[in-house]
Amino acid sequence: MDWLMGKSKAKPNGKKPAAEEKKAYLDPEHTKSRITDFEFKELVVLPREIDLNEWLASNTTTFFHHINLQYSTISEFCTGETCQTMAVCNTQYYWYDERGKKVKCTAPQYVDFVMSSVQKLVTDEDVFPTKYGREFPSSFESLVKKICKYLFHVLGHIYWAHFKETLALELHGHLNTLYVHFILFTREFNLLDPKETAVMDDLSEVLCSNAAAGGATGDGASGGAQGAQNHVKER
Repeated sequence: MDWLMGKSKAKPNGKKPAAEEKKAYLDPEHTKSRITDFEFKELVVLPREIDLNEWLASNTTTFFHHINLQYSTISEFCTGETCQTMAVCNTQYYWYDERGKKVKCTAPQYVDFVMSSVQKLVTDEDVFPTKYGREFPSSFESLVKKICKYLFHVLGHIYWAHFKETLALELHGHLNTLYVHFILFTREFNLLDPKETAVMDDLSEVLCSNAAAGGATGDGASGGAQGAQNHVKER
């Protein structure tokens, strides 16, 4: 679990940002696409008589498997050559090893670190207990928050670097649906710092604002979120 304890901070790296590309995933024709019009705002609420940690564990594990599956659909296009850094918009992410040392890696290496580490956690009975009588560790909620942060990075990278391939595979409806469900769930239980998700605020606004009504038409993104990305950051 040591890999989850490292801290990351955003700071300018001094590099001149590349010209911002048009974000295809914000196109109204694409943001309308869903595989279901289910009211996710109701789906994420903690059911009566269900333990909070059980609910967090069940959903976190499910999101992990679905995000891993979504990434696998474009993984052949995410290589060390095409994605030399783990980038989302103008934010670059670094991995932190067991000693807390920052590791610069390619996007596929970063995603592999995320998925293998989360897989190890969700199958650990001491962290995600499934047997009767076993208790969740006192640090469980903080671990779930860390997991959600890294899964968010993976989702963001798919949108930012591989939305074209996702469109070609006609899987953008699946991606949008997964994103809405994930974001609304993390908001319901305060699992993600708003500063962490700000990099995708424009998409979140379009997809999630009318989620309960069955999806947004996406007639524009928040200009403030895009304007805030005026320099390359490191995390």
